[in-house]
Amino acid sequence: MTFTRRLKRALTGDPEARFVYLNNFEVERVWGQSEPGLPGSGFSFSGATVNRMEEVGVLHADVNDMVVLKAPVDEEYLAYLQSLDAARGQRLTVENNVPNRSVTQDALASPRLLEHLRGLDDGHTFLAPLGISPDEERLSEVTGLPLSGPSAAVCRHVNGKIFSRELVDDTGLTRVPGAVCRTYEELEEAIAAHLGEGSRVVVKESLGVSGRGMVVLDGRRRADQLLRMLARRGRQAPVSLVVEEWIDKRSDLNYQFTVDRDGATRFETVKTALTQDGVHRGHRFPPDLRPDEVEDLRSASAVIGKRLADEGYYGLVGVDAMLGTDGTLYPCLEINARFNMATYQNRVAETLFGPAQHALATVIHLRPTRTYAFSEVSRALGTLLYRSPGGTGVLINNYATLNAAVTPGKRSAGRLYAICVADTPADAEELRSAAEQALLEMVNQ
Repeated sequence: MTFTRRLKRALTGDPEARFVYLNNFEVERVWGQSEPGLPGSGFSFSGATVNRMEEVGVLHADVNDMVVLKAPVDEEYLAYLQSLDAARGQRLTVENNVPNRSVTQDALASPRLLEHLRGLDDGHTFLAPLGISPDEERLSEVTGLPLSGPSAAVCRHVNGKIFSRELVDDTGLTRVPGAVCRTYEELEEAIAAHLGEGSRVVVKESLGVSGRGMVVLDGRRRADQLLRMLARRGRQAPVSLVVEEWIDKRSDLNYQFTVDRDGATRFETVKTALTQDGVHRGHRFPPDLRPDEVEDLRSASAVIGKRLADEGYYGLVGVDAMLGTDGTLYPCLEINARFNMATYQNRVAETLFGPAQHALATVIHLRPTRTYAFSEVSRALGTLLYRSPGGTGVLINNYATLNAAVTPGKRSAGRLYAICVADTPADAEELRSAAEQALLEMVNQ
């Protein structure tokens, strides 16, 4: 059974269900609106670019599925995906696209799309968001289409880093030394207990996202500075933070499993997660793990899945884990009870890549001064572009983010998401370097 059919069976009991995918990236922003954050954590780079990440859902939707988009897919890019049989679902486009709104918020403001969605209510069709917030609940209400997962309240609760930390403390999974902090005094005590001479601690907002909402304290001076800033809000003001000691790591990991409506768990994948300053930069798979290390993650997924089921959650789960340089496996740093970027790689990996191949899912940052047609990207990559199932090359799995924030005549932040497929990990790295160089030359001409 394919990944998408397994997912549908877990979420609805019916592997033949039709899903309407809503890829509402950074749903944590909605979950965390009422959370007391760290000083300065509200800063964000272009929401227009983040919101166009929804295009990766085109590769995720299977036959009979649909994906809601903020704008039509570039025709040449779509033809490229279709040549690989990588764009099998139907594409629905909002008629009122505001770049800094999520795809769900755009859908709610698009009467024609809403009317089309109402017409899909057949008892067999479900809205399948990346994560469920009150926005997705509202869309379900106005269209009559049921959501494929539990309530927004349940999703918000189990996605907090405080929930993850307390689960680890309660279940006996190997934990990073640290503490949950809900008051200023608890934060003071946690920093004093875990920030030693020459050491570091990480302070994380419970519902922070993409590296924002966290700070690394490398000494008492920075710790005192943070405490002073928080004290200005009042020492009685609540906080919602996790403090953890810094662990020297061999690798970051992300593994996925499903929790079905009856509480059963099914392990899906594990990948090496590539991060920089807490920000996701991609995945490498298959990971360089021993069989016993993979088995430890499987066992952890059963423990975590049971607790999630007890809380009323069912659906896909991604868990961040870490291997320390001393070989210690920390199987639960953070629970993401939602889709993540690894989710959107699963169907193409299953259908396009050979069993012995290696893949590097990555993001290439560019600074274009104008919009680029996919034909230009294709010409720039030339023979590097992935062109046939089982072959090698650079598969572009999100093109819209290149042009999403372009201001003509000015250097703008753009990105291309890609999966570099090769016969060895080293070859995949070389592909990425060559592709980045070719694309830099394209935008700098």
